[in-house]
Amino acid sequence: MLTRETFVGPWAGLPVAWTTADEFDEETYRSDVANCCRAGVPGVYSGGTTGEFYAMELVEFREVTRATVEEAHAHGAFAMIGCGSTYTRGASRPAEIAAQLGADAIQLPLPYWLEIPDDQIVPFFQTVSAACGGLPLSIYDTHRAKKCPTLDQHRAIKEVVPNYLMVKANPGTVGLTPDGCQVLSTFVNVFSDETEWSVLGPYGVAGACSWFFYWKPSVSLRLWRLLRQENWSQLMQEIAPVKKLIDYVVDVFEPKGLTDTALDRFGAVALGSLQCGLRSRGPYPSASERDVLQLLAWSRKNYPELLLPD
Repeated sequence: MLTRETFVGPWAGLPVAWTTADEFDEETYRSDVANCCRAGVPGVYSGGTTGEFYAMELVEFREVTRATVEEAHAHGAFAMIGCGSTYTRGASRPAEIAAQLGADAIQLPLPYWLEIPDDQIVPFFQTVSAACGGLPLSIYDTHRAKKCPTLDQHRAIKEVVPNYLMVKANPGTVGLTPDGCQVLSTFVNVFSDETEWSVLGPYGVAGACSWFFYWKPSVSLRLWRLLRQENWSQLMQEIAPVKKLIDYVVDVFEPKGLTDTALDRFGAVALGSLQCGLRSRGPYPSASERDVLQLLAWSRKNYPELLLPD
């Protein structure tokens, strides 16, 4: 059973591989999961934004979940499954399927179309948790859900959902502030991007739901070791080029309409760490081969370590 002691580190949030016919490419996806596990990731997950949970049929969700769980477990890693939806039943059914297929945890945002009333936040998590038999729960805390739980609401969720073990903190949420991270860390693990570790490390941050892991596994794991060693000055120094990379990607490629999954997969494809391809599901744009070449050219000049073999 996944516990707070083992629910740590940089977990790889993988994109799904799609064929040219826009169907699940299971063989390629399994290979990508296996590659992350062999690189040393403690856990992988599907069904986040990068995994395009919002653009997947339930039958596809089942196929992706089975592949994720089987491949991760075959390589000694944990598997977490995202179960986001716009309504309670829509999240409960995938959570139930994830449990049936052997997932180690589920990740759950608040419903993201209509803003959920405050008095329904705790019951929502309680109902979905019951549907999956009390699997370890991660909350995907994001303003894309139109509402983010307060510290008091996080505490209230923990009181009725004791299997709430981790929160994925995003910009503008309580966990991404030093004070909020410190308080949350007394009862759940807080995950952030690796680039936040030098700031939040002293306040208890415990890991990352990471795209950067499969861009450059050796660097992600080195940052993790520095976090565990509480070497904040060295951690800050080594995070600096990663922040520079992110600034470049956001400034150059987000204006083209590329969102999470397109950005995360094109870097992994450019660096040769995943075979998932560039295809994102419409109507959201995919990166192009020209984007890949542009990133490689920038990396040669500004961050050559990215191009070195692990």
